Amino acid sequence: MQTVGVRELKNKLSEYLRRVRLGERVLVTDRGEVVAEFLPPGQGPGDPSVPAGLQSLNKRGLLTLGAPAGTDLYPALPRKQGERRRSVAQLLDEERGSR
Repeated sequence: MQTVGVRELKNKLSEYLRRVRLGERVLVTDRGEVVAEFLPPGQGPGDPSVPAGLQSLNKRGLLTLGAPAGTDLYPALPRKQGERRRSVAQLLDEERGSR
C-alpha cells in the first residue's frame, strides 16, 4: 500500500494510476489525513444493495453480477396495434381461465 500527498498525486497522477492498475492500493492524504483511497476495479466495498456473500463470490471470480435494471438495458416492448392495456391480474385470469 502506497501513501501519497495531494500535491504529489497531482504532479504524478499517471504514475499512481499505473500502480493502481497493477493492483496496488494508494491512500491519498491532505495535511497528513487520509482523504481518499484508490483501489483497482472490483476491490472496493461494492454495491450496498448486493449481499456480501455474492460480492465475495464475484471477487473470487465464481460469480458475475448482472447489470442494474434500467430503461436503457430493458426497453419496453412495443404493443401491437389496437391492443388494450391490461393489468397483470387480468392477464393471469385470462391465462388461467383458458385451461
